[in-house]
Amino acid sequence: MTDRGMVVAPQPEAAESGVNILRAGGNAVDAAIATALVQTVVDPLMCGIAGFGSMAVYDPATGRQEYLDFHAPAPAAVTEDMWADLVEGEALDGFGFLLRGRVNDLGAGAVAVPASLRAYEVAHQKFGKLPWADVVAPAIRWADEGYFVRPAMYAFFLEGDGYGRAPTRDRLTYSEGGRRLLCDAHGAPKAIGAAIVNPDYADVLRLIARDGADALHDGPIGDLVVDAMEQGGGLVTRADLAAVRPTFRPPLEGTYRGLRIATNQPPGGGVMLLEMLNILENFDLAALGHNSTEYIRILCEVMKRATGDKDRYVGDPGFCEVPLDMLLDKGRAAGMADDIRRGVVAHVPRLNTHAPVPRDTTHLTVRDGEGCCVALTHSLAMPSGVVPRGTGFMLNGCMSVFDPRPGKPGSLAPGKSRFTASAPTIVHDANGPRLILGAPGGTQIVMGILQTILNHFDFGMDIDRAVAAARVSATSDFIDVCNRIPRDVLAPLVARGYAVHRNPHGYTFGWVHAIAVRDGQVTGAADPGRDGVAYRA
Repeated sequence: MTDRGMVVAPQPEAAESGVNILRAGGNAVDAAIATALVQTVVDPLMCGIAGFGSMAVYDPATGRQEYLDFHAPAPAAVTEDMWADLVEGEALDGFGFLLRGRVNDLGAGAVAVPASLRAYEVAHQKFGKLPWADVVAPAIRWADEGYFVRPAMYAFFLEGDGYGRAPTRDRLTYSEGGRRLLCDAHGAPKAIGAAIVNPDYADVLRLIARDGADALHDGPIGDLVVDAMEQGGGLVTRADLAAVRPTFRPPLEGTYRGLRIATNQPPGGGVMLLEMLNILENFDLAALGHNSTEYIRILCEVMKRATGDKDRYVGDPGFCEVPLDMLLDKGRAAGMADDIRRGVVAHVPRLNTHAPVPRDTTHLTVRDGEGCCVALTHSLAMPSGVVPRGTGFMLNGCMSVFDPRPGKPGSLAPGKSRFTASAPTIVHDANGPRLILGAPGGTQIVMGILQTILNHFDFGMDIDRAVAAARVSATSDFIDVCNRIPRDVLAPLVARGYAVHRNPHGYTFGWVHAIAVRDGQVTGAADPGRDGVAYRA
């Protein structure tokens, strides 16, 4: 069979569209952009043209990997202390702050400057083969013809809160456009199997197919976004939209057991991934046994140390100095490994923790028949609920993750991007890419990517097993475990004083979507915690 490529994504409709682009002669970048745009239609709370993200592209012709970073910047009108007196708490996993009135979480005040659409266009201009209108066409068709609510989407619709962060239902119903699109006649979220047709968004996409990203950043769609900002008290202006410039950057690179790990630069999560791998390289993980008590203890202590470093040091490098040499120093990592062996427990302080782990964001992974690879993670953060009149798409809620306390790496500043755990990553051996992967899942993204790498390379699992294996996470003083890990494995940790949270979900902590290449064979795996697929072209 001729290798024409593969697409892995959490939504069958999106993966199918990407595969069709490959079959039509498009390359991996064409397929990735088409898949991403369809995702904005069929998973409108997980991503959108008014979102942000990070995209890895490997070009086999040059052997070069680079990143297109499109982190949503804070509007020019923000000030560092504008929310300092509203702080009530912090999410348990570090994914956002809780403010009085939810001003950073729900409504126009939650919206940072959209960057996704401009990034899709920039990537296509540099790498694409097919005409732009052909790449946008599948998304128009899905918006016109409709799709139905999938189980993972419905589960997100029903997520409550009660701890200060707005429940998803409030986001669905905040705007008239959201209610009309995503709710039934009684105002409840549409049920599994219910049809969703989005003619407003189809018209928006037709403008984008004709005029490109200028339709949003310097055109009529942008006018509707700014109207929504002005009516809702948001800060994004026409000047903010026009100033968006996604940036190509080299990867942040490290090594692990002879493999080259290429991931994204800060404020992305790649630095955490490399730091954790550096520490874990000092342990014989296979000898410990997969998900044994000691393996889980070591893994979670590593996660806590990397999370603590992220909280202390990692922000937008345009606004703060991120000490990458220190964070990625293998000697420092070896010292941390020694502490872990001796039983030293790391602590990750949180400010009045309340909110549970979020499940937003989406990802896609593509490889074409020529060996071009793309890993793209994009998101709305926790969506703001704002659907500008007549557009059919929701705006991001990125402002909730900025630190409202002045003087911190993640504090507010005009034009600044906040930390994101998104870390689309490519693992290389001497022959080229071996593993192309990424995940949705808030702050847990890096933890899912890490464990998939360990499962595949340390424990020899094929990619399906590596992605599906039970996972743990520790981004606070709690060890979070999925419900498939036996309680007797965790009992010795509880006896040692560890606080363990058992998640009711069997598949959780970063929903990894990956493509593996070995001995000329290409295989893909979609995380069973979502509704995804791995399709061959």
